[in-house]
Amino acid sequence: MNMTKEMTIGQVLRANPAAAKILMGFGMGCMGCPSAQAESLEDAAMVHGINIDVLMEALAEDANPDW
Repeated sequence: MNMTKEMTIGQVLRANPAAAKILMGFGMGCMGCPSAQAESLEDAAMVHGINIDVLMEALAEDANPDW
């Protein structure tokens, strides 16, 4: 599976639970909230003032080989 900015936080976490530590490191601690199931990575990054490209790079570096 290829990780994209359009994936919801929930999709990312279901595909790679280890991504939680990266998201938390960026201050995205609301992974269990309802919006995590509907909000894309890009939208969440914007809400939290995070550069989506930097977030995607960090997730890719720590990615599961199945990405």
